[in-house]
Amino acid sequence: MTVQSERPVTLAQLNACTRDAFTAALGAIFEHSPWVPERTCAARPFASVDALHAALCETLAAANPDEQLALIRAHPELAGKAAIRGELTEASTREQSGAGLDRCTPEEYARLHALNAEYGRRFGFPFILAVSGYGRAGILAELERRLANARDAEFGEALRQIGRIARFRLNDLLGG
Repeated sequence: MTVQSERPVTLAQLNACTRDAFTAALGAIFEHSPWVPERTCAARPFASVDALHAALCETLAAANPDEQLALIRAHPELAGKAAIRGELTEASTREQSGAGLDRCTPEEYARLHALNAEYGRRFGFPFILAVSGYGRAGILAELERRLANARDAEFGEALRQIGRIARFRLNDLLGG
């Protein structure tokens, strides 16, 4: 099956489409990093959304540390400058809004921006959290808690959170 004008929207279509269509359909799953689905395409067919997600995460785990760091850095700060300027991807906008980050009080924004800045200085990449199920207070608490981590531990946690974000996005796309 060749998908030209329409993106695949079912697992069966993803399993049968061209590599370019597969990559295009899943390109937003990992923030500005279509290389993840592109490299995963050869592992088709996938028996389930779980199997697809696992393969995507395996691709991420097999990437070199520079590629992983670039993916982490492709993620926007929570309620950061990109959000204020309206420059987030559609998925990031929906996720941050769902967690109430677009409705922060001035005090919450100030605290979040200060913690984001401290986190960035400490680790060299933005704080990553799959915000589904979190409210503003929970996000702030998690950010404060994770500031105490060692860089290697936080790098691994950022990758785990990216995997969780990818799963939520796959569920949105495929209803998995």
